[in-house]
Amino acid sequence: MTTSLLHPLDKKSAALAFLISLAAILMAWSSQIFGGLVPCELCLEQRIPYYVGLPILFVVLLVWNRLPLPVWFVAMAAATGVFIWGTYMGAYHAGVEWGFWPGPTACTGVGDMMDFSALNNLTPVIGCDVVQFRFLGISLAGYNALVSLAVVALLLVSIWAQATGRKRG
Repeated sequence: MTTSLLHPLDKKSAALAFLISLAAILMAWSSQIFGGLVPCELCLEQRIPYYVGLPILFVVLLVWNRLPLPVWFVAMAAATGVFIWGTYMGAYHAGVEWGFWPGPTACTGVGDMMDFSALNNLTPVIGCDVVQFRFLGISLAGYNALVSLAVVALLLVSIWAQATGRKRG
């Protein structure tokens, strides 16, 4: 039985990585827009891999069979690298929240001098070491690290399936 749910593994794992990534960034936006959570500077930086990686994956999935194989490998490697960076950012931020290491001074320091006229234009500032929401003991930064790691694993499965000679479907 040559056809199975795993065939073609490369495209299905890449598509699943795309869908998981899309769900993650949509949940981040929803928590901000509808949930009232205010993202800190590191939270916003953790979104950058999604803004870069999702378009790459979308184009790869859109032109899947029309891409020359070397271009496909470069694009998939780039997307994987971007989500490895996202995994690092999520783990770093979770470590800052748990107090394992200091965070950037821009969101955990005391800040610069300010005059009183600037008080009229204040927006809420959340420290990077402040956890606004935990579920099952894990913060949103921790979940971002886990989701990014899962996306990296799925992209590596896709690359492996392609490299071992499985036909792109």
